[in-house]
Amino acid sequence: MNNRSYSGAWPVAPTPFSENGAVDFEGMRRILDCMIDQAVDGICILANYSEQFLLTDEERAELTRLCMEHAAGRIPIIVTVSHFATRIAVERTRYAMELGAAAVMAMAPYHGALLKGTREQTYEQFARIGEVGIPVMVQDAPLSGVDLPAPLLAKMARELDNVRLFKIECAGAASKLRILLELGGNRIEGPFDGEEGITLLADLDAGATGCMSSALIPELIRGVIVNYLAGRRDEAESEYNAILPIINFENRQCGFRAAKAAMQAGGVIKSDFCRHPIPPLPAETKKRLLGMLSQVDAVALNWGK
Repeated sequence: MNNRSYSGAWPVAPTPFSENGAVDFEGMRRILDCMIDQAVDGICILANYSEQFLLTDEERAELTRLCMEHAAGRIPIIVTVSHFATRIAVERTRYAMELGAAAVMAMAPYHGALLKGTREQTYEQFARIGEVGIPVMVQDAPLSGVDLPAPLLAKMARELDNVRLFKIECAGAASKLRILLELGGNRIEGPFDGEEGITLLADLDAGATGCMSSALIPELIRGVIVNYLAGRRDEAESEYNAILPIINFENRQCGFRAAKAAMQAGGVIKSDFCRHPIPPLPAETKKRLLGMLSQVDAVALNWGK
């Protein structure tokens, strides 16, 4: 069994909206309850799969408080604090820590395709975030467009006391995880992958101990991780192969709309509405997704029935 501090399934909670586009705060509470019943190890809020880029600052603050108060210590919460401005990222971090967050997560600073922080500026921003005094997860996501080579990430782990968690979801994640763990060693407490777990088995082979997927089927993803870390690789591989078509369909056809579609169908939330300019999930795509989920008895598809 791997003895790293952070392991298992730490999925991203979607943000529910009413049909008129308003944040559905009661639906948010129900999502948290559903995810806890999915037996996950922790929950991440306000990430890209939470549609954080479609929320106002006021909504972010209210959602952070609501989630922390409703979780009420039942499960650890990671709060995403990404922002191009270091000062704002630090303020968000301080706010999350004051409310009792277990950790924060941030991408490298960027604003569009052409306004991106350098490697040095990225290091400096994470140093400032870490100074707040809460564990920090670096999200190595293609969305930022900022290249974060493994030696830079390992340097953060070695030199910045609170920067010990890494979500690697770039192309070639397994190779990067191997280099990161070789260079960073025991300073890295949480090597995670992302992208819905589409390369999970390869990433576990490379040393990952956790996955930050969506809230679609985290209970099934967690089973793969638990078996793998317990040395039951054959069982883990069999379980993973059984759910890989769903993961692939979500990753390539649905994106963050998948979890909300399942939760609406399962009675968790009233609507799977996404704010413009995000289009709704096509009817045939949704039908196919729900059909696949029904074959694995997904918690999200049955929770509210």
